[in-house]
Amino acid sequence: MGGNEWINGYLEAILDSGAAAIEEQQKAAVDLRERGHFNPTKYFVEEVVRGVDETDLHRTWIRVVATRNARERSSRLENMCWRIWHLTRKKKQLQWEELQRLAKRKWERELVRKDATEDLAEDLSEGEKGDSVSELMNAETARKTLQRNFSNLEMWSEDKKEKKLYIILISLHGLVRGDNMELGRDSDTGGQVKYVVELSRALAKMPGVYRVDLFTRQVLSPEVDWSYGEPTEMLTTAGEDADGNDVGESSGAYIIRIPFGPRDKYLNKELLWPYIQEFVDGALAHILNMSKVLSEQISGGQPVWPYVIHGHYADAGDSAALLSGALNVPMVLTGHSLGRNKLEQLLKQGRQSKEDINSTYKIMRRIEAEEFSLDVAELVITSTQQEIEEQWGLYDGFDVKLEKVLRARARRGVNCHGRYMPRMAVIPPGMDFSNVVVQEDAPEVDGELVSVIGGTDGSSPKAIPTIWSEVMRFLTNPHKPMILALSRPDPKKNITTLLKAFGECRPLRELANLTLVMGNRDDIDEMTGSNASVLVTVLKLIDKYDLYGHVAYPKHHKQSDVPDIYRLAAKTKGVFINPALVEPFGLTLIEAAAHGLPMVATKNGGPVDIKRALNNGLLVDPHNQQAIADALMKLVSEKNLWHECRNNGWKNIHLYSWPEHCRIYLTKVAACRMRHPQWQTDTPGDEVSAEVSSLNDSLKDVQDMSLRLSVDGDKASVTGSLDPVASSSGEPELQDQVNRVLSKINKPEAHSKGTEGVRLDNVASKYPILRRRRRLVILTLDCYDSKGFPDKKMVQIIQDIFKAVRLDAQTANFTGFAISTAMPVSEIVEFLKSEKIQVNDFDALICSSGSEVYYTGTYTAEDGKLFADPDYASHIAFHWGYEGLKKTIWKLMNAECEQNSPCVQEDVKSSNAHCVAYFVKDLSKAKKVDDLKQKLRMRGLRCHPMYCRNSTRIQVVPLLASRAQALRYLFVRWRLNVANMFVIIGETGDTDYEELIAGAHKTLIMKEVAMKGSEALLRTMDFRNDIVPSDSPFIISIKGGTRPEELSEALKALSKASL
Repeated sequence: MGGNEWINGYLEAILDSGAAAIEEQQKAAVDLRERGHFNPTKYFVEEVVRGVDETDLHRTWIRVVATRNARERSSRLENMCWRIWHLTRKKKQLQWEELQRLAKRKWERELVRKDATEDLAEDLSEGEKGDSVSELMNAETARKTLQRNFSNLEMWSEDKKEKKLYIILISLHGLVRGDNMELGRDSDTGGQVKYVVELSRALAKMPGVYRVDLFTRQVLSPEVDWSYGEPTEMLTTAGEDADGNDVGESSGAYIIRIPFGPRDKYLNKELLWPYIQEFVDGALAHILNMSKVLSEQISGGQPVWPYVIHGHYADAGDSAALLSGALNVPMVLTGHSLGRNKLEQLLKQGRQSKEDINSTYKIMRRIEAEEFSLDVAELVITSTQQEIEEQWGLYDGFDVKLEKVLRARARRGVNCHGRYMPRMAVIPPGMDFSNVVVQEDAPEVDGELVSVIGGTDGSSPKAIPTIWSEVMRFLTNPHKPMILALSRPDPKKNITTLLKAFGECRPLRELANLTLVMGNRDDIDEMTGSNASVLVTVLKLIDKYDLYGHVAYPKHHKQSDVPDIYRLAAKTKGVFINPALVEPFGLTLIEAAAHGLPMVATKNGGPVDIKRALNNGLLVDPHNQQAIADALMKLVSEKNLWHECRNNGWKNIHLYSWPEHCRIYLTKVAACRMRHPQWQTDTPGDEVSAEVSSLNDSLKDVQDMSLRLSVDGDKASVTGSLDPVASSSGEPELQDQVNRVLSKINKPEAHSKGTEGVRLDNVASKYPILRRRRRLVILTLDCYDSKGFPDKKMVQIIQDIFKAVRLDAQTANFTGFAISTAMPVSEIVEFLKSEKIQVNDFDALICSSGSEVYYTGTYTAEDGKLFADPDYASHIAFHWGYEGLKKTIWKLMNAECEQNSPCVQEDVKSSNAHCVAYFVKDLSKAKKVDDLKQKLRMRGLRCHPMYCRNSTRIQVVPLLASRAQALRYLFVRWRLNVANMFVIIGETGDTDYEELIAGAHKTLIMKEVAMKGSEALLRTMDFRNDIVPSDSPFIISIKGGTRPEELSEALKALSKASL
């Protein structure tokens, strides 16, 4: 043991310093020399032990010293020291890497702002050019900007009641229901669940809001209550307005549970990512159905689109962004907690690498979802200003300074070259104060407390809440003002500093009691390391300062006891304190204010905004014990100040009520750029002869009805002229009538040029035949040669798929075909014609990576040239800046290339109004998609870049344009349900390949067809498993070159698939 005395000495220093040496984070710098002598033990404790976030070190030490075998004890002591030093070294390395990353990010930010200065200055007039970016940045503080912009808005009020708004909220993870919420059941079922449910109820009660749908996941697992499997749950009943009129049967707030992922399993949020696309398609189907229902109830047949789609947390934000793009309606985002912030905190602990963290928390998928949500969101709602600056400021997609510049230009009507930053709005969470009992000032309050706890005259005490007795049993004199702290025993909550401040201030001890409500505990030894450590330190400090009779620390309390605890503190004219090192919001401060308690709170985080709004207390530096003691002493001893703070809190507490929250919320949302689909949905007659048009439609209607007779067994009357009685009896006359009508229809034959059964003299229709399809097969095979030209093997595959569909007589008549490709329309049409495939065999052509949609037989010139769907063009134009993007992408892609040999060259033939296309000349210098997106986001440019055609080209399309989103557009525009679409793809493809696999559509993967794709250029860290489900029943693989009969069977199997 003698050789290891140095180890034992250092580890004894850990024990002597107690768990606090590990848990407490001291702000003061370490003094490595005491009176001129270097103190190695103190250096070890301060620099090494406290520098490592290993909460079990103290317990490990205790177990080690209890080891009886001297040799084993010595070995374990040495191992423990090496472990500490290893962790410290690892942490120092991570800190150095973090400093380098931050320095690089700062440099990139400055470069971005420089680029912005140059690009944005081009459109300024001579008088405006004096307003440099830096001057705009420093023109006003964020607070003044917020106040000015807010004051210019028209506040939401009762005069909006004539509106009939449909609002959608999304909160996917956890267990969501309206009553008896299982808060705390797991890490996913917490405050967010309560927040979204209460927000839904509150919004539904606002004037002008007709219906609120809260979307979440349907769970039919035996592990959870049956109520989480109910498709719909009513949160508020449909009632009457102020005039006594019935507001409508579908009005109110509802929880809508959408099935996605394995329905018989309850999954935590980290495992939901691969099924997000399924949710989007299911939610889209509900929205379209509800739009039709509401159109009949409140808008005279005109469609009712969602007023706004609001995503809560990253997963719901990702979903809301996709729904916003599919429906072309505004999106709002609330982050609740953010992935980048969590990643930084975990890296600082030094326990896990970035790869390990991602494996556990799927953190990279979460961050990408948050970045995408920022791209799409019109408005981001936060609880505090600190959340904007210190948390959202970590993201590529948001720059506080650039946001101010762009907002200033927008106000002056100056072109922003497609640059965009979302608006941030601080709207604190609402609270329900209906159960709060306001205790007015009265001289008998003190007497009431005396009577409550037992009078001096021997009278019996009144019946009091159980928690009061539990608290007062600790106190020698419970009449003294109570300093109340309510939080979990977490080192970040800084309870030990509060206790030291109280213990070392004798006047404060004599004047007041301290009550610490630190969660619930049975046995400290059974608690987690950090919580147990704090509690042990609290008990030691109480003993050290001899605070028995002055400090209460009850072991248990229920959630329903919390209001009673506040009331007890208020009756004693006490103070509520939150001394946390950093407090993101500070909900307990608002609860305390509602019960009449002044506050002392940390100056770091949300309490700053609460203090500004309520003006009901003092802010302190949480590291300064003396400041904490002085603030408490001031409020407890100065009664006039105490009353002033209490009254201010009561006077301003309405700012944190749900009605006020919703009023500000709707005001902010109303300031967004409102948009929704503008097309006509009832499709009037075609622009041809009325007789021909009528015959064409009627024949098709009859054919569709006859198919329903054969497929669905529906024996309803097929036309108004048919006798319903005969129809129900199945008499031969009915069959004869149907057969006579169908004999006039050109049914598809084996030698038919196309798959459409009804063609009358090739008359072009104003509306595509796609609107009458019930199924759609989409060929999305990215088969290209080394130069990016379509591979000849596609021809045989197309012909085999046509044959496979025709083999099923029951579905062939109402099945259409589409082709989805990165090629421009001219190139795909030329290829099809060269291979003797009729273009009219396809109902739709999705071209240029989803930037254009064409319909054969529709929007066609006299020479047969196709025109793109103009409605789709306007649908995807959101945040699109063609010229700004074109210039920036050229600069970024050629940054590392010589001037005479650029890495990319413009592909004029493949470019269009919504697609910027380039040839990739030097693949080795090509930036990956995630890197390119990051640089574009930092410049405020929102788009969807992708490599395609065997990595020979890069195409940049609008943010919400893609081949996958184009399918959802067909659903919204022509009501062709995504669930009835069959997407045929290869094993690999363009960089948007992953988006085409997942979803509610059926996916048929043909192996050995597309041998090489562009996916290697997609991202630096691979998280494909967090995007594509590995066990979806909607995905089937077959071998390339399969016979049409086998293809037909595979399609039949997919058509029967369900969750």
